[in-house]
Amino acid sequence: MLPTEHRLRRREDFAAAVRRGRRAGRPLLVVHLRSGTDPHGTGENAPPPRAGFVVSRAVGNAVVRNRVKRRLRHLMGERLSQLPPGSLVVVRALPDAGDAGHDSLARDLDSALQRLLGGPPT
Repeated sequence: MLPTEHRLRRREDFAAAVRRGRRAGRPLLVVHLRSGTDPHGTGENAPPPRAGFVVSRAVGNAVVRNRVKRRLRHLMGERLSQLPPGSLVVVRALPDAGDAGHDSLARDLDSALQRLLGGPPT
């Protein structure tokens, strides 16, 4: 589960991540990352990384959309330690995400985050 302090809730935060962040697209989802790291800061009082999710009606009915959101929140909660402090992440599910399993969503999320964070391929 994604702790409350790590959730994006305000429209302005979603807009900042989508408009001013970097983007990585995969077959099931698109991940937007706006890094909030300050190169001159010490990191002691840095805000935690926060994530938000966009699951439109194109993904499926309400039951399917909520299942996709729950899966994405769980997956993102496991990956918070990879994100720099103060970063904003928006995960947008694409229509095929409604039929995808947990493992497929995890694979696409890992691939997108790895591309955005510049880590070694897994």
